[in-house]
Amino acid sequence: MARNKKREGRSQSNIYAHIVGWGMRVPRSILTNKDLAAIIETTDAWIQSRTGIKERRIADEEETTARLGLFAAKQALAITDILPQEIDLIIVATSTPENIFPSTASLIQHWLGANNAGAFDLSAACSGFVYGVDMAAQAIRSGSIQTALVIGAETMSRVMDWQDRGTCILFGDGAGAVVLQARTTQGGVLASVLRSDGAGYDLLGLPTYGGIEVRAQDGLKDPKLHKMYMAGSEVFKFATRVIGESIKQALKEAGITLKDVKLIIPHQANERIIQAAARSLNLSDDLFMSNLSHYGNTSAASIPIALYEAVEQRRINVGDYIVFVGFGGGLTWASTVIQWTVPQPGDQEVNRRQERKRRAGYALVNLRVMFKQLQRRIGRFLPFLSHKDP
Repeated sequence: MARNKKREGRSQSNIYAHIVGWGMRVPRSILTNKDLAAIIETTDAWIQSRTGIKERRIADEEETTARLGLFAAKQALAITDILPQEIDLIIVATSTPENIFPSTASLIQHWLGANNAGAFDLSAACSGFVYGVDMAAQAIRSGSIQTALVIGAETMSRVMDWQDRGTCILFGDGAGAVVLQARTTQGGVLASVLRSDGAGYDLLGLPTYGGIEVRAQDGLKDPKLHKMYMAGSEVFKFATRVIGESIKQALKEAGITLKDVKLIIPHQANERIIQAAARSLNLSDDLFMSNLSHYGNTSAASIPIALYEAVEQRRINVGDYIVFVGFGGGLTWASTVIQWTVPQPGDQEVNRRQERKRRAGYALVNLRVMFKQLQRRIGRFLPFLSHKDP
């Protein structure tokens, strides 16, 4: 039985942050291991045996980080009866933002028509989504906001060195999103543990102009600007060590044990890492959600994508305790314990009126954008019309 004493103390005002909507979006284009074998020296068998990956999605020019995140957000909202105007906060976890600024979150906020929401990007690499869920849950529990949208969105293919077999075989593109809402019913996000070890900054990163110098370690080639690099063996050791520790710490904070957990949704980095984590916790591999074979490592997007598919596969039911665990560059890692309280979408009555309002709102946003673009063009043209020859 779960111990409730600590969990009840997590929300002093009896407000709980519940996940009430979820969505995902992946690019149309599929890059298989056989396709990669035509680019670099590798084979399908070699990649599968070392990673568990069979294919990954690669974004085209129109499938940007913000656009993928937008579609995932719309799907998450469609599951709820929440309108974009009711969102108070939007957090986008990403390592491949649309721009340095404005934030990807601000673009999505605008395209959704979420005019009452604050918005910012969060940079914690592959742990970013878990960090974002905790930030949103804390704000909800404090009473400062009612509704939050947390998105993990990545276009990792944009920053791959396609000659580096150690990284390009691993990563793919995609986005996932959840809607969190304040409720007085116990459950939802129960506890989180966020950690970082900056001493490992040079093991996994994406160098840019103006950044700190990155040292090459353990035979790692000199990093290329704007291209991701990774010391694979060191990151593997780090990940297999922190997953079990992090999960145990979060469960202790939530006041439950591993026996209470129905599903663990880890960051989808490498099948061997997931298997090693299961062994370290003396758990069956079946307790871990994995869709790595189809999408590869989508960084901050991997956990919300896996969550969406776990719900679709009916691996999560009302009352279940589930765990998110992420790990990545920074080095960062994080775990969150959640008690699921929302019925399967098929068991819910769809609010048609709210859906019509959402669609009308999206159409209005598109018209507003077109109108502003027209205004700017007219504004640029007016000086020529008002110009008089001397």
